Amino acid sequence: MGLAGVLAAAETAAPVESLDVVARMLKERLDATMVSFLITDFTGGSVVRLGAAGSVETGEPARRIDLPGTLYDEVIRTQQSTTETKDDGRTVRVVAPVTNRGDAIGLLELFLPAAPDAAAMREIGETAHALAYIVIANRSFTDVYQWGRRTSPLSLAAEIQHRLLPDSLACEAAQFAVAGALEPADLVGGDTFDYVIDRDTVQLSVTDAMGHDVDAALLATLAVGALRRARRAGAGLVEQAGQAHRAMLEHGRHKYVTGQLLRISLVDGRVEFVNAGHPWPLRLRHGKVEELSVHIDMPFGFHFPHSYRVQHLDLQPGDRLIMVTDGMLERGASGMDLNSLIERTSDLHPREAARTMIAQVIASNDGHLQDDATIMCLDWHGVRHSERHADTGADLTGASPSPTPPF
Repeated sequence: MGLAGVLAAAETAAPVESLDVVARMLKERLDATMVSFLITDFTGGSVVRLGAAGSVETGEPARRIDLPGTLYDEVIRTQQSTTETKDDGRTVRVVAPVTNRGDAIGLLELFLPAAPDAAAMREIGETAHALAYIVIANRSFTDVYQWGRRTSPLSLAAEIQHRLLPDSLACEAAQFAVAGALEPADLVGGDTFDYVIDRDTVQLSVTDAMGHDVDAALLATLAVGALRRARRAGAGLVEQAGQAHRAMLEHGRHKYVTGQLLRISLVDGRVEFVNAGHPWPLRLRHGKVEELSVHIDMPFGFHFPHSYRVQHLDLQPGDRLIMVTDGMLERGASGMDLNSLIERTSDLHPREAARTMIAQVIASNDGHLQDDATIMCLDWHGVRHSERHADTGADLTGASPSPTPPF
């Protein structure tokens, strides 16, 4: 089919039908009995099968397939295509990851009349990779993909909160890999996280707005808007923090937001950090977790004369940096040994580590959080890395994986 042909066919179709067009192409090309796309939901703990455009009933909850213990979970976790012969002995099921720069968007699933050869597996892998770009390109034109990611209706506060998060919850570059995860409380607590990659830096932020429900979500909107506005104007961390603080004073109705801002130079690895009343970050180095004792300045909007200080953190190649909100530490989560969990998940990709830790917090609270739980996980590879391996096709033919896994 070729990448150009896949993309051209998808763009010719209506945004809501672009995946259907690619599915039909694969079905005809490989004589598949069924081809479908499964999208990951907001929690990262389940997938939802998107049918043909005409079969999508947006008025009904999406039908969720829980990931734990399934072939889908294995493919998302390992980012390796997998084949399975069905019980009839005649049908082969193929599941391939649909991923872009570490963001696990979903899965491509096919049922074939015979085991695919290496060429067919490569074609499936390349098509799955193209599907990631098709979803990214079309999700701004239709709500179908957003519908698929909602396994239950969102409250107004949760809808606002989700729109504040980055479009991709994970990202890989040569020098680093980063992922975030957020689980809202029963009454949304106003947590957010954000990241951006510039030519020479990567910047991260985690914020926690005071209060709950819509009030907290609106306060978070002020904070995130102020931080993004300052960042996009080229402001340094102190000015970003200052603008968020002023926005809270002028429009926050005497409420405040805690946060921490991080900027890492992709040229020399220098790390700058501002903490505005937020829990200390954690660093995993050589298998051991330590809490980084940074200076804590006042939250954004706190009515007390103060200034913000840029601090410097020590990050070495191989380190993992964890930033959390207090929902990861309070109430039921306080009985969970977070440091031990970070150490036990050290071999996982940041995306999977963040998902595992959030799931543990939910379990520790019997499925009902009193406060939002948010985590950002950054793996620092170092500035000596100038390129990352992005050719997923090499690992879809059964060959040995490359030294740098293409998550």
